[in-house]
Amino acid sequence: MATLTVPAAVPSVSEDCEQLRKAFEGWGTNENLIIDILGHRNAEQRNLIRKTYGETYGEDLLKALNKELTSDFERLVVLWTLDPAERDAHLANEATKRWTSSNQVLVEIACTRSANQLLHARQAYHARFKKSLEEDVAHHTTGDFRKLLLPLVSAYRYEGDEVNMSLAKTEAKLLHEKISDRAYSDDDVIRVFGTRSKAQINATLNHYKNEYGHDIIEDLEADPKDDFLALLRSTVKCLVYPEKYFEEVLRSAINKRGTDEGALTRVVSTRAEFDLKIIADEYQRRNSVPLTRAIVKDTHGDYEKMLLVLAGHEEA
Repeated sequence: MATLTVPAAVPSVSEDCEQLRKAFEGWGTNENLIIDILGHRNAEQRNLIRKTYGETYGEDLLKALNKELTSDFERLVVLWTLDPAERDAHLANEATKRWTSSNQVLVEIACTRSANQLLHARQAYHARFKKSLEEDVAHHTTGDFRKLLLPLVSAYRYEGDEVNMSLAKTEAKLLHEKISDRAYSDDDVIRVFGTRSKAQINATLNHYKNEYGHDIIEDLEADPKDDFLALLRSTVKCLVYPEKYFEEVLRSAINKRGTDEGALTRVVSTRAEFDLKIIADEYQRRNSVPLTRAIVKDTHGDYEKMLLVLAGHEEA
């Protein structure tokens, strides 16, 4: 469930563009007006605003936002204003250019999106960067990381509910054997997680738990310092328990040691239109604190206001 709220009566796109232009003019930027408009428009409406703004004023709305806004608030508004596929392409490109073995953004995009969402992100990557996401992933990663990530970002998974229970039993046994042998990057392990439908993987992992007495995630925690194992765990979570994965990202981003604004911005901007309500419910269940209250405690100013609006909570 989404947390984005769109008013029942939305002003015309020309009126939205006119109000945004006013927000940019004068001595100071009217940040509240920008939040009120863009924070309450869905992707289709935002795309139309961008198109109309450019046609009316001869300036790209994203460039205007970059010029008028600053810091974490700027990044949040700009990411949010992007079409979801463009946003994923942008985040994926950042992740390849700043690749480290602990970077999980590529897995997040590859495994929590639907088959069509990932396909559209790859198409947006072509249009924006004049090359493929696959070739950048291959170029910037090595070894087992490349071996896992390349099929994940290239996948176009079947999305039906049908499962083959005989196959689930066979592949649960296969996964258990490979993991018991610590052959985490074995071709068959990569094949199962890189190609099977999410429903099929779920059936396989349910059989794994029933047959061997514990969740596969527990068996993938043999070495907490192994970055490849961490990436494999994230792959499983993103495919089967995305709300738990995102809750963990948010819990790590909002903690007593300081705020990871990058992760917080990424999760809120990418999930507000899809399933942030489910993620927020998981966050409250796990931490006994509403996500919006945690945001208020750890952020401030216009950045806080925009986060709260996208999280479906108007008042701090």
